[in-house]
Amino acid sequence: MNGNYNVMNIILKKITENEIQKLQQIGRKTFSETFAKDNAQESMVKYLEESFSTEKLRTEFQELNSEFYFAQQDHEVIGYLKLNMGSSQTEDKLDNALEIERIYVLKEFHGKKVGQVLYQKALEIAAQCQVQYIWLGVWEKNDRAIAFYKKNGFKEFDKHIFRLGEEEQTDIMMKLDLRNPI
Repeated sequence: MNGNYNVMNIILKKITENEIQKLQQIGRKTFSETFAKDNAQESMVKYLEESFSTEKLRTEFQELNSEFYFAQQDHEVIGYLKLNMGSSQTEDKLDNALEIERIYVLKEFHGKKVGQVLYQKALEIAAQCQVQYIWLGVWEKNDRAIAFYKKNGFKEFDKHIFRLGEEEQTDIMMKLDLRNPI
């Protein structure tokens, strides 16, 4: 499969290296929309500059065990997904696992199933890779995301620190056991 398919007028497309600038734009915008109101501006600016720099994204993109997908509607990028496997995972807590590092959707498309379509792509990749778990970290104050993952059968299993600029925040680590889904 080439990574392109259409569900509910949402097209998922595997990102190519020449689309890093688009990834940078959607990454910065969706992260800001999601977290700016609850965090210090200086911390947000620092995080966005560092985490979405062209160099950092290019390095992430070149990881053999990472994949990025755009969600598009009417040829416009409305969200994206980043998956990590093997040594590319941000934590080494679970064997035989796939990490959803990022699912972000433009605010105007919240509640329109875009996140669910991106999540379904993660499930598809997990099945292809025959992993036992899908896991992720989600900010403890991001109630919307926590509810989304719980609705999809994820359970809390640990916590870790996420650095946003100079601030330390707590992420809840959640996992889905693919051998025993809901």
